[in-house]
Amino acid sequence: MVRRFRGNMNGEQYLGNTSTTEVHDLDNEDTAGNGCQIDEIIAAGNDKPFTSLTQAHSAGYDNCAKCLGDSQR
Repeated sequence: MVRRFRGNMNGEQYLGNTSTTEVHDLDNEDTAGNGCQIDEIIAAGNDKPFTSLTQAHSAGYDNCAKCLGDSQR
């Protein structure tokens, strides 16, 4: 539940996982053991920042079922 300033992130609210084309909301991050795993996404270099959810959806990213809900997968 913390904005990130490492990897490709610069404090943006939304992080896209380029490996899965899934978008996460860092203000509503699921930090449980099987949750969003944002730090792992950044460490793998799969982080793509988005300034809005609309921008992520326009780029073809689907909602994370855990932190955003309404996943289409």
